[in-house]
Amino acid sequence: MTNIVAITACPTGIAHTYMAAEQLEKAAKSLGIDIKVETQGAMGIENTLSLDEILQADCVVVVSDIALEKAERFSNSTIIYLAMEDVLTDAETALKKQLPQ
Repeated sequence: MTNIVAITACPTGIAHTYMAAEQLEKAAKSLGIDIKVETQGAMGIENTLSLDEILQADCVVVVSDIALEKAERFSNSTIIYLAMEDVLTDAETALKKQLPQ
C-alpha cells in the first residue's frame, strides 16, 4: 500500500487549506492510499507531520500557493506538487496522475 504525507496551505489559510486537505483524504481513501495531511492555515500548523512520518512516506504531496513553514523537513523526500485548483476540482485524478506507480 502506498503511504503518503501531504501539506496544504493557501494565502489566507482558511477555506482552501482545509478543503484541499479534506479532498486529499477522501481521494486517498478511495485509492487505497494511507495519508496524513498537515495544514498550514490561519491557526498555524495543525496535524503536524513528524520526522518519522515524513521519512516513512513514499512521497510528500504539497498543495500550496504560498511558501511552506518548516519546508526543510522535506529536503530528503520525493516531493510532488499539485495545484490547489486541481485538488479542489478532482483530487483523485490529480493524485493518480502524479503518484509513482
